[in-house]
Amino acid sequence: MNRLIAVEKQSDIFASYRNTPFEALLSYHNFRQPFPEYVQAELLVSMCMDNRNQLHIPNNFAYILRSGGANLRHNEFKVSYAVAVGGVRYLAIIAHSQCGMVNLHERKDLFIDGLVSNAGWDREFAEDHFNQFSPIFEIGNEIDFLLSEVARLRNRYPGIAIAPFYYRVEDHHLYQVLE
Repeated sequence: MNRLIAVEKQSDIFASYRNTPFEALLSYHNFRQPFPEYVQAELLVSMCMDNRNQLHIPNNFAYILRSGGANLRHNEFKVSYAVAVGGVRYLAIIAHSQCGMVNLHERKDLFIDGLVSNAGWDREFAEDHFNQFSPIFEIGNEIDFLLSEVARLRNRYPGIAIAPFYYRVEDHHLYQVLE
């Protein structure tokens, strides 16, 4: 079953996202809607650190947390800060196609070789580093991880609206995700 819902026109946006920062995010990014001025963030965006993912949004519209695979497991204090101090009530979690955090084990040698040649690490230390941290940051399937992360965070932050989105590197558009 295809869980991605394209957003090609305003009426494609889920009714539950209307009149929220989720609708604004989709409108700014997919439709290049003109930017108003924002004085404070209305949204927290969690997305992958991948350099191919660039959002088209106005300044001051959103806090943005970038981590491999949009994984917030070790960034919850930052989420709490944006909620408690920044006052955001909406969290968009954005997974993407071709994510490097999927099937990390397939890139183990590349990872280790890169740390040895680029960072000057000892091979054994680099391998231990990979073996210690790759299970924490491996996300498996992007959509499955995205939906599990959304469910986990909804349980942790029940007063915050949390929505899953998907960024297709192939066309640079945001998609809604059926839950």
